[in-house]
Amino acid sequence: MGEVARNLERLRNRVYDVARRAGRDPDEITILGVTKGIDIERIIEGIRAGLTVLGENRVQEAEKKIPLIDADVEWHMIGYLQRNKVKKAIKLFSVIQSIDRIPLIEELSKRIREGRLRCLIEVNTSGEPQKHGTQPEDASAVLKAALESGVLQPIGLMTVGPYPPGPERSREAFRQLRILRDRLEKEFGIDLPILSMGMTEDFEWAIEEGSTMIRVGRGIFGERNY
Repeated sequence: MGEVARNLERLRNRVYDVARRAGRDPDEITILGVTKGIDIERIIEGIRAGLTVLGENRVQEAEKKIPLIDADVEWHMIGYLQRNKVKKAIKLFSVIQSIDRIPLIEELSKRIREGRLRCLIEVNTSGEPQKHGTQPEDASAVLKAALESGVLQPIGLMTVGPYPPGPERSREAFRQLRILRDRLEKEFGIDLPILSMGMTEDFEWAIEEGSTMIRVGRGIFGERNY
């Protein structure tokens, strides 16, 4: 067993333990492997060890990697999506997790020719100005635009926890996303089953606050190459 497979096994055990402590079913939580800065060999080892959902932060990096990986996996765009990268992104990704503004939705509406692209609404629940994501008070308008676009299928919400992470601040940011999700489901009469929140350093708090998808890079693949 290689290093990536061992790391993934340890991560799964931690997810299991945290979920059980929180009174949750561990099977409700998907592990997304973040491949930013990770070489093809380690990505393939992760897939062989059972990863089925992978995430990239940049379209430029994704378009170099994804064609080289012949595997039945689902690719998610998890970084900030520039409007001039939309045309490439919709060909590479099954899910866009970083829908955070109406102009981006308008650009996607122009580019998507058939079907609906699954997406998450990214919300800045940490209040940190350097982070992307719509403000919580604007999430309803962004979701409404996505639903009315005719080309997007919102399936949940995403957030990036505060940095540096800490029990109180991190939990509060994750709790806000869960509460917002519950409110939006009632407001629009829809299901938003995915709460994508929690990374290598803070995923345990995220699971305790209701995360259904954690995005882990270093905790699976080790340090990045640049």
